Parts: sequence; C-alpha cells; structure tokens
Amino acid sequence: MVQRLTYRRRLSYNTKSNRRRISKTPGGKLVYLYTKKKGSVPVCGDCKRKLFGVKAPRPKKLMSMSRRLKHVTRAYGGSRCSKCVRERIVRAFLIEEQKIVVRVLKAQAQAQKPAKAK
Repeated sequence: MVQRLTYRRRLSYNTKSNRRRISKTPGGKLVYLYTKKKGSVPVCGDCKRKLFGVKAPRPKKLMSMSRRLKHVTRAYGGSRCSKCVRERIVRAFLIEEQKIVVRVLKAQAQAQKPAKAK
C-alpha cells in the first residue's frame, strides 16, 4: 500500500506558493519537500527576447547577488540584448554621418553662390 503524505506547513491549498515534490528520507519515509518558485528571466527592453548571461532568481535573492551576475559587461548590459545595442550604435553613427553630409552640401552650396554671382 502507498504511504500517505501530509503537508508540513499550515497552507492546505494547492497554490503556486505551496508547490512540493516527494522525497524519500534515509529512514525510507516519503515526505514532501517544498519547491521554490522560478524567477522570471530578464528580457530585452526593445525586442522582448531573453537576455543571455544574466541569472533569473527571485527578487529577494536578486538583492543579495553581486553585480557581475546581474548584467553583462557591455553598454546597456542587463537591459538590452547585443543585437539591439548594435542597432542603436549603427543608428547613432548613421545619424551623425547624415548630419555631416548635410553640412558638406550646405558648404558646397554656399561656395557656389558667390561664384555664380560674379
């Protein structure tokens, strides 16, 4: 016959916070071991994809963890994924290049105006 198991805590409902697994003790008894909730995986703020190299603990554990476990050593590390950071850098570079092109065209137009006036 199967051994009956009883809860070890006061909460008697099958809720998310009352998850448990069965374990056998050295004495051969079956008991419940309460499992912790899984932490949510950090996601990129732009594309909502999972961030690699960043741990996913529960908030209380996150407070006591060192900084190196919570981010990667890159601009926007732990907040944006590498693809989105690359996209931002390229976009910023192209915007700056466009500004330079506009400035050069304006200078060329200024240089040609006096030449035509003569």
